[in-house]
Amino acid sequence: MATTTDYDAPRGSVVEDDSLEELQARRQTPSSAVLDVDDLDIAESFTLAGAEQLDEELTVTVVPMQLDEFRCERCFLVRHRNQRSQPGRDVCRDCS
Repeated sequence: MATTTDYDAPRGSVVEDDSLEELQARRQTPSSAVLDVDDLDIAESFTLAGAEQLDEELTVTVVPMQLDEFRCERCFLVRHRNQRSQPGRDVCRDCS
């Protein structure tokens, strides 16, 4: 049977009996749990279940912003000028 935990119950006070000298000595001892992130290749070891592995590069054509478009000041999406909430303001209708 699963145990239930009452998360709304008040917590008991935890009292540590460590002295100041013990805490300082523990702080000065080197920790063996230090990892050098540069040595790890996380992208190579991380895979999603059911994901396809692509061995080809993906290319995207970037089209510059046109004269009849504006960039919204709130959501930073490029919109057509008829999506402005008010003339002269660079805020789209969705964000206003």
